Amino acid sequence: MLDPLPSTIPHAAMVAAKRWGDAPALIERGETWSFNRLWRESIRAAGAFTARGIGRGERVAIWAPNSREWIVAAVAAMLCGAAIVPLNTRLKGREAGDILGRAHVKLLVTVSSFLGQDYPALLKGEDLPDLKGILLLDDGWDALLADAPQLESKKVEAMLGALSADDVSDIIFTSGTTGRPKGVLMTYGRVIPQCGVWIRNTRLGEGERYLIANPFFHSYGLKVGWVAALLAGAVTVPMAQFDVRQAARLIEEQRINFLPGPPTIFQMLLDELEERPFDTTSLRGGTTGAATVPPVLVERIRTELGIKDIITAYGMTECVTITSCLPGDPADLIAHSCGAPIPGNDVRIVGEDGQEVARGKTGEIIVRGQGVMLGYLDEPEATAAAIDSEGWLHTGDVGTMDERGYVRITDRKKDLYISGGFNCYPAEIEKLLSLHPAISMVAVIGVPDERMGEVGKAFVVRRPGASLEAPELLAWARENMANYKVPRQFQFLEELPRNASGKVTKLALQT
Repeated sequence: MLDPLPSTIPHAAMVAAKRWGDAPALIERGETWSFNRLWRESIRAAGAFTARGIGRGERVAIWAPNSREWIVAAVAAMLCGAAIVPLNTRLKGREAGDILGRAHVKLLVTVSSFLGQDYPALLKGEDLPDLKGILLLDDGWDALLADAPQLESKKVEAMLGALSADDVSDIIFTSGTTGRPKGVLMTYGRVIPQCGVWIRNTRLGEGERYLIANPFFHSYGLKVGWVAALLAGAVTVPMAQFDVRQAARLIEEQRINFLPGPPTIFQMLLDELEERPFDTTSLRGGTTGAATVPPVLVERIRTELGIKDIITAYGMTECVTITSCLPGDPADLIAHSCGAPIPGNDVRIVGEDGQEVARGKTGEIIVRGQGVMLGYLDEPEATAAAIDSEGWLHTGDVGTMDERGYVRITDRKKDLYISGGFNCYPAEIEKLLSLHPAISMVAVIGVPDERMGEVGKAFVVRRPGASLEAPELLAWARENMANYKVPRQFQFLEELPRNASGKVTKLALQT
């Protein structure tokens, strides 16, 4: 890992080129780019952006799937002094237009089409007075860079010299599941140190091949994705969207060493391994989500996929990484927790009165430290509601902390449902159901019930070739969990609805 850590992401790209030179930095579409090539392409793109008026304090949006050009555009915009505004590739025109307008984006970098959507066409009719241009990564990008004015080395040095750790690096908008999306303001000084801790915890090493299906528009795919790879000297292997067969092929052909993702991605790979075996011997490490990781899945990731250094970690857009396990932690601890606070963070579990609760008691998780966001874009009231006067970020996540400081997430506050007076946490019930040998994936929600107020409904995906029906599963559940936790309804699906990050979208299950 680069030591000392560079102050900004463009500095990281520059230093990586100096340190690792012609070593592989990116592998995509059958072509390998070196760290030197990545830095040269970023400077070329910065010349194109400068010619279009992009400078200090501007905002450049990137609305595109994962690719090497995405990284080049981001580094180039940052080199110019701009903050990037990553847009979710699943957004529609009105949603994207709202973000572009509120962020006062001056330049949009996008693609002509992805997943059947014509992105420029989606914006027709949107009122975007600040937007001065649209550039396409998949149509004319190479010609654009070839025609761009070349930046002299002294100019590049001056641009780097103008950047500091206090500059805003990115503005990622929250999903908006509880209202209008909010823009999270992050600075380099908040992002880079957190990436450094994450690299040490995961042991991501120089030359390791890092398969990144987590979207670059997401904090994970961006910050502890390709930015971490730059800092560690690892090789980024981007996927535009997760496809299990393509992932299996890349793991085998590119000898992938490190693989992150939500639990569903690992489960899909395990299913693929059963149906069409592929070579997983190169896999060494990975990270997965915090709330719904059944112990049996951790064991299967280790023994069947061979990822011996699989760990759980916990983070959010408003704070990149909050807690993390370590590769040396016992499997049971990794399965049942999301780790201890990372260096630079303080974490507490507090009750409704805001006071810290006793170890082992349930409450809201709050965090204070180096990674907490600067605030929400142009929303001081929302910022004040999220970060209290003492600097604690209230995550809205419910959990416990043990005597060693390890945190276990119970669930989001909004996912809690009450059945017959008992608090029911879907994450806990999902973990229990996942122990059934015929179950591949499961998601639980609360649904209205006249007598109980709410009861659980489980959406179940069977393992390949398995036979399982509702009466059998109901009987098994009654034997393996407290009665109030047992779902009263079961629905079997071919697959669970997932968003672009690979996470199960429970809102889709509630319709």
